[in-house]
Amino acid sequence: MAGFAIATSITPGPNNTMLLASGVNFGFRATLPHALGISLGGLCMWVAVGLGLGQVFVQWPVLQDAMRVVGLIYVCYLAFRTWRGANVSMSGITTSARPLSPWAAAAFQWVNPKVWFMVLGYFGSFMPEHPSVLMVLAASVFFSVLNFPCISVWAYAGAKLQRYLSQSLYLRIFNTGMALLLLASMLPLLISAKV
Repeated sequence: MAGFAIATSITPGPNNTMLLASGVNFGFRATLPHALGISLGGLCMWVAVGLGLGQVFVQWPVLQDAMRVVGLIYVCYLAFRTWRGANVSMSGITTSARPLSPWAAAAFQWVNPKVWFMVLGYFGSFMPEHPSVLMVLAASVFFSVLNFPCISVWAYAGAKLQRYLSQSLYLRIFNTGMALLLLASMLPLLISAKV
C-alpha cells in the first residue's frame, strides 16, 4: 500500500505540474497550502469512494461524463492561470496572481483523472470488497499522510528553480511549458471518452 501511495503521489500529473509551477512563481512556503489542499481533498475523496460513492458512478454513468466535462473546463482554467504566471504578464506588467487556495486544490481532486485512477486502484488492489468504516478511514489517512510529503517535493523543486527563472522571458517560457503539460495531462481523459 505504501509503495502504491508513494509511487502514484510523486509521479508527474496535474497536481504535481501545478505545484512545480506554483513553487517557481510563488515559492515553497506560499505553495504549501495548495499542497495541503490536495492531500485533504484526496483524503475526503478516498473516504467517500471507500464508503461507496464509486457505486454511484457505476449506476449513473452520465455522472462520469459530467465529471469529465467539468474536469476539462477546470484544467483549462488552471492551465490559463499557470500560463499567466505570478510575476509578469505577457505585456510585462506585474499581475496579482497568487497560489491556488487549499479549497480550490481540494475541489480539483474530484475532477482530476489521475486522482480517480489512484483512488480506484488503491481500493481495488488493497482493500476487501466490503471494507469496514474504520478500515476505509485508516487506509485513507495512511494514503494522505504519505501523499503530502511526496507532492511537496514538487513545490520545493519549483522553489529551487526560481533563481534560474528570474528573467521574465525564462519565466514566461517555463509557465507556458507547464500550462501545456497540464493540458496534455487531460489527453487520456479525452481518449477514454471516445472509446
